[in-house]
Amino acid sequence: MQAEYLLNEAVEFAAQKHAGQLRKGSNLPYIVHPMEVAAICASLTEDEEVLAAAVLHDVIENAGVTVEEIKARFSERVAAIVAGDSEDKRENLPPAETWKIRKMENIEHIKSASNPGVRIVCLGDKLSNIRSIQRDFERLGDGLWQRFNQKDPAEHAWYYSTIAEVLRKELSDTDAWREYSERVSAVFSEHLCTGKQSG
Repeated sequence: MQAEYLLNEAVEFAAQKHAGQLRKGSNLPYIVHPMEVAAICASLTEDEEVLAAAVLHDVIENAGVTVEEIKARFSERVAAIVAGDSEDKRENLPPAETWKIRKMENIEHIKSASNPGVRIVCLGDKLSNIRSIQRDFERLGDGLWQRFNQKDPAEHAWYYSTIAEVLRKELSDTDAWREYSERVSAVFSEHLCTGKQSG
């Protein structure tokens, strides 16, 4: 597929696959999140395949799309980036029980990925998430964590701060990483400063 059409095709495909889904804890259509992720990534790169992967980053986890389908419709590189940012959900087990192992696997995938696009999309995704978490935390306080499979904020502090460290080497000179790091510190200050973080 020609580069100039790749992003448009990815947006149409993601909108179709996420149709009817809502962002967790809100009435926003889910597609708002991958579009925000793509916008963040566009501040980091002009690589069309990375931006397409940003738009598509949740279609495997949340919309039942396969890696092979992405590879056939877009490209092998787009598929590899999306796969690198996707968790093995272990659908046969309760999500709360698998939360820690899924996050540990995700951290290792991000850390070891040979394609830097995986880390760019990861930063876009996690920055979008922490923006949403911070907005809702300021409104709901600790009640916010009840909407997640993992209810312990210290575990979320461990995960988000570890991601910041994994991305630091390549991306710490970017506005996106600095914003991410500042928001993580603001949301999880109690857990990061008192040694309560897990892991």
